[in-house]
Amino acid sequence: MLLRLVYFGVTNALALLRLLPMSDRDKDAEILALRHQIMVLQRQLHGGRLRFTSVDRSWLAALLHPLPRTVLNHLQLLVRPETVLRWHRDLIARRHARRSRPTRPGRPPTIRSIRRLVLRLAHENIGWGYRRIHGELLVLGVKVAASTVWEILKDAGVDPAPERTSTTWATFLRSQAQAIIAADFFETVTLTGTRLYVLAVIEHATRRIRILGATTHPTAAWVTQAARNLVMDLEDTGCQVRYLIRDRDGKYPALFDTVLADAGIEVVLSGVRIPRMNSIMERWIQACRHELLDRTLIFNQAHLLHALREYERHHNEHRPHRSIANARPLRPLPDPITVPAALARLPIRRHDRLGGLLHEYDHAA
Repeated sequence: MLLRLVYFGVTNALALLRLLPMSDRDKDAEILALRHQIMVLQRQLHGGRLRFTSVDRSWLAALLHPLPRTVLNHLQLLVRPETVLRWHRDLIARRHARRSRPTRPGRPPTIRSIRRLVLRLAHENIGWGYRRIHGELLVLGVKVAASTVWEILKDAGVDPAPERTSTTWATFLRSQAQAIIAADFFETVTLTGTRLYVLAVIEHATRRIRILGATTHPTAAWVTQAARNLVMDLEDTGCQVRYLIRDRDGKYPALFDTVLADAGIEVVLSGVRIPRMNSIMERWIQACRHELLDRTLIFNQAHLLHALREYERHHNEHRPHRSIANARPLRPLPDPITVPAALARLPIRRHDRLGGLLHEYDHAA
């Protein structure tokens, strides 16, 4: 199209040179002859439409647009003046769209090192979905969108959301989160068949977990002492708590509530067979079983406490949590890496807990 426009421009410039030596009388005669030829052509069309190429439209629009509307109305043309003006508007619109078109459509491609890291995390942690991998990247300071992680896994043939026991959170309490903690018992069985009971507490605001202990016999004295230890720990850390949510389990003695009440903590009982009233605690127990207990053979009480302490440190110091913007209970997210040179080379080191059962990633020194 550009070559044809150039050809039209050259030929019409030569035609203009030919008109220079002509007198006004000769020009008027030629104009009258051309108008008559146009009238003859219109009669032969019988009301039909004459087809113009894009080059013809562009040339006529550029040639006739400077003329006033009153002059255009009196010209003998094969099209209406409105059509010429519309051709000119389309020409300007196409030129504007061509100039404003971005040189590189869409978002820039993801750096290869980030793609390799995403696939590495997915390969080494088969139970992680794209949301969990996205949180781990934020912990490492690599800021990408969750949808980008999804696309990388999908392109590599990896299921972005693998099947697991459950990935949905129950409806949890948002109001007064800074002043609420939740407690619950859960149990596990050793290799010898011994049943052990674990008492844990979680903070609603920070998702910090506290393992208060494990025992084969949760007596009233043992549970009461766990409450005293909890109160002292909360005072040492400066945590202002007003409410503790627990179920109606018979393992809690009346003295348990009394110790908490003396510390200014009111006990709120969940409804009968309504675990969603303590959903945050229930969700953590589910994660503990899925990530730890279901994949570990517990020998005795000491082994269980060691495994739970390691998982507690992993949960509080490294594991990202979606409910708190993928931060960690005891550590905020680092600043995102924005230097291209640092993103191009990501020396990531893996630290194993419990013999490789839990993986933690950080930058190599």
